[in-house]
Amino acid sequence: MISSGYRPEIDGLRAIAVLSVVFYHFGVFGIAGGFVGVDIFFVISGFLIGGLLWSEQDRTGRISLRHFYLRRFKRLAPAFFVMALVVSAVAWVVLLPFEYREFGKSLIAATVYLSNVQFYREAGYFDAAAEEKPLLHTWSLAVEEQFYLFLPMLILLVGLIGWRRQLPHLLLGLFLLSLFSCVLLTADNHTATFFLFPFRAWELLAGVLLAVWGYQTRSDWNLHPALSYAGMTLVICGVVFVQSGPGFPGAWAVIPTLGTVLIILNGQHDNWINRVLRSGPAVFVGLISYSLYLWHWPVAVFSTYLRETYASPLEAAAWMALSGLLAVLSWRFVERPTRHARWPGLPLTLAAAGGASALTLAIGGAAFVRNGFPDRFPVEIRAHIDASGDFLQDWSRCETADSGALAGVETCAIGPAGNPEVLFWGDSHLRALMDGIAAEAMRMNTPGRIIWHAGCPPVFGVKKRESAATPAQDADCRADNARIRQALPSLGLREVVLIGRWSYYAEGQGVGLDESNKIRLLPEGKAQPELLRDLLRETVREIGSYARVHILRQIPEVPFYESWRSARRLAHGKAEGLEQSFSTPLSAVEDRQASSDPMVTELARTENASLLDPRPYLCDSEICSVWAGDRVIYFDNNHLTNAGAAVVAPVFRPAFGRVFERAEQ
Repeated sequence: MISSGYRPEIDGLRAIAVLSVVFYHFGVFGIAGGFVGVDIFFVISGFLIGGLLWSEQDRTGRISLRHFYLRRFKRLAPAFFVMALVVSAVAWVVLLPFEYREFGKSLIAATVYLSNVQFYREAGYFDAAAEEKPLLHTWSLAVEEQFYLFLPMLILLVGLIGWRRQLPHLLLGLFLLSLFSCVLLTADNHTATFFLFPFRAWELLAGVLLAVWGYQTRSDWNLHPALSYAGMTLVICGVVFVQSGPGFPGAWAVIPTLGTVLIILNGQHDNWINRVLRSGPAVFVGLISYSLYLWHWPVAVFSTYLRETYASPLEAAAWMALSGLLAVLSWRFVERPTRHARWPGLPLTLAAAGGASALTLAIGGAAFVRNGFPDRFPVEIRAHIDASGDFLQDWSRCETADSGALAGVETCAIGPAGNPEVLFWGDSHLRALMDGIAAEAMRMNTPGRIIWHAGCPPVFGVKKRESAATPAQDADCRADNARIRQALPSLGLREVVLIGRWSYYAEGQGVGLDESNKIRLLPEGKAQPELLRDLLRETVREIGSYARVHILRQIPEVPFYESWRSARRLAHGKAEGLEQSFSTPLSAVEDRQASSDPMVTELARTENASLLDPRPYLCDSEICSVWAGDRVIYFDNNHLTNAGAAVVAPVFRPAFGRVFERAEQ
């Protein structure tokens, strides 16, 4: 007989899920895969909600959306809005203007259950690091809310068209479609498969299918102890061994998902695993798991934001304890009273949720429209604050062609409309210079085009392996460059400008704050500077047969500067020793570029190309500085801001060739 009552072992499973996530986010040793706690939550939600809706449909022949959404709102909304409002207040005090503006966007998205889509769209090259987004954890809540919309509507639709008996088969088909899509597409776009509902739906549907099977077979969820042991083994293996990164979710997510299914399947059996899950401490943590999930991430974000790094594991434990305290308070004084209150009906509940939503939407909208309220901070640190937000650009003229020679390659038009006469091809250094180049192209009345690819040297025939890229992204670099090679001769170009972080490609690693970034040009049999030189020489010769070539000498790196890090320290009274990171000796720049500078200089001379040198705009006879007058023009240790791009823009005038000459006449 199916057990329709309370199942305490599921609260114990919730405890494992939430503690795994909390321990992972606070850096507890040995919890490499703690993020799979979210996958456990997905299965549990699918099982409980699927069982609730299926049993109601079977008993009454329909489902009551009114009662379903009333329960959902009372269960989830109050604690969320309390957390969101408190976090908004802390963010006002702590976050820099650009960060607070981005927080406003995420607050809006979280309020309307689209934060998973928002964070997916924000996963760009210059985007803030994930660990600095106070509402990042709401992506999983958005996935669940989308599931709460999808499943009842699907059941209603199937009932209306008379396919009720086929519903389990339809759910199974959707489960398989979602699973295979997730596994197949993770290698190429793990960001989409991680954040977006269609690729995580299979985990929720696994729980739904389990609930439907149990209801139809009248299961007592008491099959065999081996199921519990196998399930817990899989869950523990997922928490301990699954690795974050480009391989997840994919097939790795099957491990915690299957483990959770097996534990629930045998949850009523009397074995030591289920006894532990039903124990008082496990059940209590499970009861507060929603509030603990809501509060732990903002605590982790703000504590590391202000502290930068924890002094010891003891400090991390203290912050975890604070998360637990906030969770208990939220559960006791927000979750329980509102969840079990009998008086608020649907109209009042919707009115309260609507009012809270309006408030969070207003806060988020104001933060975005007012550009994060920069007047909150003293004027003396505003230069670094302004630099931290000065990289947003107009991408309205960018497109990725579906056909033609440049099919699949994103290109951005600059200057007036018309066939491009000048092409700028490069990596993220070109992306950072885009606004300055575009303004110069418009001033010179020259149609042009920009093609950039982060971490991808603008040379033909390159193969590379980079620590900051996935294997698919490494392959995309090679494929894009091959398409560009094939397309350029037919574009009718007069000038081609090559822009890259040449010292990074020559030396094989970053410098200063990004020293951990590694890149290897392939094949590995030749010294990397020589391999880069040969590839670049061949590229210059080939392009030189149909267009004039220019090579931009690399933008000088200021190894230990980051605009947002400097602004934070100044804003929060941690300025000691910071001034030293605002510049670097010219001799250090020369040492860093000792492998790449002679290369580009020689090629510019011997291959009848020209060298464009930005150093006179950024350095004096002794130092290279992040300052230009009273403005900071570096975004981080190797990318310029839009203001910096405007400073060096004149260096590109020779690249406008005959058009520039006509303008000067």
